[in-house]
Amino acid sequence: MKDILLASGNKGKVNELKEMLAPLGLNVVPQSEFNVEEVPETGTTFVENAIIKARHASKVTGLPCIADDSGLEVAALNGAPGIYSSRFAGEGATDGTNIDKLLRLLDGVEENKRQARFVCVLVFMRHADDPTPIICQGSWDGVISTQRQGEHGFGYDPVFFQPQLNLAAAQLNPEQKHSLSHRGKALKQLMSQFKELGL
Repeated sequence: MKDILLASGNKGKVNELKEMLAPLGLNVVPQSEFNVEEVPETGTTFVENAIIKARHASKVTGLPCIADDSGLEVAALNGAPGIYSSRFAGEGATDGTNIDKLLRLLDGVEENKRQARFVCVLVFMRHADDPTPIICQGSWDGVISTQRQGEHGFGYDPVFFQPQLNLAAAQLNPEQKHSLSHRGKALKQLMSQFKELGL
């Protein structure tokens, strides 16, 4: 099995990508195993932040690297929390405090105005100075429910509701989630690019 470096310390992301890449003979190794520290996400878009993370981890380790930058965009909040999804409730925010803030801001917002989407950008850099990184993007539409449901997933999954399934993302099993999710869609694009390039 071939190792591939992931520029993330987020256990949820590491586990999801491990599950999705294992059938392809790829073993995801988080940057923490190489003592790579988190780099400040100073970009203004998901693409910029993913490139910053991939470049940093590749520079420190000398290895090819995948970076993921993803988040939740809520229509009623003009696209917030967006790139600030993981720190929506401030520095040191947890999944729980982020969801609490989101539900508080949407309190009283009608059901038909609670549309949201998850966005994921995956960047693959062959080395830190790669002038043409591979960039793939996926999105997943849903609505924000008024209360948490389900025990699976991470982040905003307990309140990201899928009307067509009548389930929250946190109620889906891993296979269901991977087939529908923003990260699953971005990863499929990345894998097809890998095949084209013979990686």
